[in-house]
Amino acid sequence: MEHLLTAAFLGSLLLGAVTAGVPLLLAGLGEQISEKAGVLNIGLEGMMLFGAYFGFAVAYQSGSFALGFLAGGAAGAVAALVMVLLCVRLGMNQIVVGIAITLAGEGLTALLHYFTFARSYPRLDKIGTLAVPGLSGLPVVGDALFNRSLLVYLAVLLPFALIWVFRRTQFGLNLQAAGDKPAALDAAGVSVMGTRAAAVLLTGFLGGLGGAYLSTVGGGLFLPFMTGGAGFISIVLAMLARGKPLWVLFGAFLFGASLSLTTAMQVAGIDVPTDVIQMLPFAMVILVLVVFGRHSYLPPALGLPYHRGER
Repeated sequence: MEHLLTAAFLGSLLLGAVTAGVPLLLAGLGEQISEKAGVLNIGLEGMMLFGAYFGFAVAYQSGSFALGFLAGGAAGAVAALVMVLLCVRLGMNQIVVGIAITLAGEGLTALLHYFTFARSYPRLDKIGTLAVPGLSGLPVVGDALFNRSLLVYLAVLLPFALIWVFRRTQFGLNLQAAGDKPAALDAAGVSVMGTRAAAVLLTGFLGGLGGAYLSTVGGGLFLPFMTGGAGFISIVLAMLARGKPLWVLFGAFLFGASLSLTTAMQVAGIDVPTDVIQMLPFAMVILVLVVFGRHSYLPPALGLPYHRGER
């Protein structure tokens, strides 16, 4: 009996870690791209909320999860346009604009949900999964890790793709220069504003995609304020990852596991106050910041506007 409870707990914990970790992974990788280019995207929470609402609404109306994911990513990118125009183009304070985007995301998505669905909260059917032959049948871990939707597999592969982009492509080198030495990038004839704008739009798309996954797959419905600080946790992950995408991958699933502890303990019959469990992810953020925060790497030009001709 004890063995069965342990297996049920581990299986539920892994299942929840992946479900809760994928939005953090996508948003965290997006934030890492933005920070490399020198833009601190505090508005990530709002972009995730826009992605969550529009991703759910389109998936619900069309019956297509793929369209929902695309709509969520596009909504996040449109929200990121505000940061491109105000911060990258006009040089306004990135923190102030980011907070404004987050507050707008919270208010507008709640209002849009009310106008669209009134006081009802419709649900989506479960998304189809792709089982990995030979691995999906493994005990405990098989169904949790190797019988997931296509987006989960793509999200896990994304950090490896970004490693190649950062190290082997001109775009990756431009991102690094835009955050470290924007004047040198400008002198080389590459647009600092263009590089930063592309980075912020990618951040918005990935953040919106993470929000869409959260509402369509993670919950199956949209709730106002449903991100619950996931955007800010993603910012912390990106900062502590020191420019290394694999660290974002590890951190996202670690925090995802802490977010899913409540369900896993209920499955295993472990009685722990819900408030204590819900506090764990944020307590973990504080602990990680205390232990590793001083070792984090931030680009020298992070948060600083750049105007052509400056040195």
